[in-house]
Amino acid sequence: MKTSLEVKYRLKLARWQWRRAQAASQWGRDSLMRMPVVIGNSMPKSGSHLIIQILEGLTGLGPFVNPGMPPLNRNHENHNLPQDEIIKNLSRLRPGDIGYCYLKAEEPYLTELTRPGRASLFIYRDPRDMIVSHVFYATDMHPGHSMHKYYTEQLGSMEERINAAIVGVQDPANPLTPIAKKYQQYLGWLDQPHVLSMRFEELILEREDALKKILAYLRGYGFEPPKGEENAMQALANAIQPKRSGTFRKGQPGNWREHFTEQNIAMFKQATGDLLVKLGYEKNLDW
Repeated sequence: MKTSLEVKYRLKLARWQWRRAQAASQWGRDSLMRMPVVIGNSMPKSGSHLIIQILEGLTGLGPFVNPGMPPLNRNHENHNLPQDEIIKNLSRLRPGDIGYCYLKAEEPYLTELTRPGRASLFIYRDPRDMIVSHVFYATDMHPGHSMHKYYTEQLGSMEERINAAIVGVQDPANPLTPIAKKYQQYLGWLDQPHVLSMRFEELILEREDALKKILAYLRGYGFEPPKGEENAMQALANAIQPKRSGTFRKGQPGNWREHFTEQNIAMFKQATGDLLVKLGYEKNLDW
């Protein structure tokens, strides 16, 4: 007997194929098959829901399809998948499909996300804001998070939780990667010439330029907005509805200043060195 999760998964697959049929009917099958697979990739708590909303806005502009599936590297219960299952999910994508994921800059993902016919966007964020977002999410918003008990039962203050997120946690029951190492695992995407890398902050503070950049990138893969760029940018902007995301809290750049203490700042500088300078968030270590 099939479980309810299996039934739900099969229904989602059927809905995906129905959406592809609808797109082919509306725009023409040949047009659909000429489109790239579009993949939004990011670090966790760094704007993934914002970029997927923008990309889903493409479905109103041309032959693109929102499969309505979980992140490519997670299952329906939001648990990380093994590598072979992730590759299977990636191989299932067809021209015009839109997906999102949290994939490190390592093989086989570097090859998979840059192969011909795949347009990949990588979103990253100020590490300080990412830490604050992570701590609030694990502490207040997601009781099932692997760090929830550690943050709420073993640590008594925001300062302690931020420090733990900076230097990492070695406890086998609650492992947490240090922030510097976490960024090193992802930032190889910045060196990939065929990946459009963007800061989360651009999508918030310089949205018009950011949307232009995305459309210009997709033009390189054969997509031309049928009603012009201005209409396309408006449609993508309208698709952004942060409060649709169950993980939305603030999402405002610079929010770390409200929560980092002097001790947090000192520890961050010691643990990360010139990471912020390399990412372009600071000009030097005097911040």
